[in-house]
Amino acid sequence: MNEPNYSNRGFQTDEILAQLKAGELSIVNPRRKNGLIVCKKYHAEFVGPGAIVGGHFDVDAVDVVPVGNISLIYPQDSQAKKQAYKMRRQWIRLTKQITDNPVATERAQVILNQFEHWFDAETVAKLPDEVFALLVGVLPQTIRKVRNSELL
Repeated sequence: MNEPNYSNRGFQTDEILAQLKAGELSIVNPRRKNGLIVCKKYHAEFVGPGAIVGGHFDVDAVDVVPVGNISLIYPQDSQAKKQAYKMRRQWIRLTKQITDNPVATERAQVILNQFEHWFDAETVAKLPDEVFALLVGVLPQTIRKVRNSELL
């Protein structure tokens, strides 16, 4: 079975995906405006600055999409890991708040707005509709529709 490829494949992306599948732990650099969208078979998770990625949580990743200038660091001790796990939970909770909205177009609008707030419009424009759709449980066409309505 072919796995989807949502990112512009590069050495770094392949390397990160291999690390996730191997169960290696790292932390998205909290000192940079960056993140990683971890695509799984039926959904995706945004792992933002300061959050842990890898371990048993992400061995089922089928793709990764770096956002911004991705930088992963390795936890120095158990306290750093503990803090990074808390950050991962916070990013998941934030996404859950968006997905709790029963209106698909509103979920699409909110996730696009959030990403533009965290990063910038140029960065968001480079990210595929399919990835945003996986993040908030909508069809890629819904993301496309919302993006196109913003241009009017």
